[in-house]
Amino acid sequence: MSFKPGEVVMFDGVRLTSPARTWLDLASLLSIDELVVAGDSIVVEHGEDFPIPRQPLATIGDLKRIVGRHPGMRGVRKARLALDLIRVGADSAPETMMRLALLQAGLPEPVLNVVLRNRLGHPVVWPDAAYPDQRIALQYDGAHHGDSDQYRRDIKRQSLTERLGWREVRVQKSDLEGDRPFIVEKVKAALFGPSAAAIHERTGS
Repeated sequence: MSFKPGEVVMFDGVRLTSPARTWLDLASLLSIDELVVAGDSIVVEHGEDFPIPRQPLATIGDLKRIVGRHPGMRGVRKARLALDLIRVGADSAPETMMRLALLQAGLPEPVLNVVLRNRLGHPVVWPDAAYPDQRIALQYDGAHHGDSDQYRRDIKRQSLTERLGWREVRVQKSDLEGDRPFIVEKVKAALFGPSAAAIHERTGS
C-alpha cells in the first residue's frame, strides 16, 4: 500500500492516515450509503451562529482530490458515487440516513446548516435539516431524547419553531427503518399535505 504526500499525519506522536485517505480506504469495505455517512462525518462544519461551531476534519474538495489521485484503487468507483451525495452539516449517521431516504424516494433534498432567527435576528433554532421555502424543519430525536429534561427541551424547541412560522417534523429511529421508511410519508405529508401526497405517490411527480 502506497501513500502520497499528506496522506499520513502525526497525531499525539502516532502516525495515522489522514481523514480523507481513511475515508477512501473505507470505500472497499462499506456500502455507498455507509460511505456517505462516513464522508458527512468528516466534512461536517458549523459556523459561529451555532451553539457549538465545528471545523471539518477534511473538506469535500479534499475528498475529491484524493479520489482523483488514486484512480485505480480498490473501491474508488464507489467513492466517486458517494462523493455526489456527501453534504456539509450532518452531525450524526441518522441525520445522513434521513436525507438519503428522502432522496431515494424522489423527494426534494432538504438543506443542512439552516439557522432560524427571532425578530431581533438572533439564532434560536438549528434544525437537523430543513425546507426553507416551505418553512419546514426536520429534527431527529435519538435515544437520549427520551430523557425527561431533553423531552422538555424538545417541546420548547418545537413551540419556538412554530412561533417563528415554521412547522417541525420530528423523526424517530423507527421512522428510518425498513425498505420503505416512514420518514418518507411524514415529509410527503408536510410538503404536499395528505391529499397532495397521495397524488404525488400515484403519479411519481
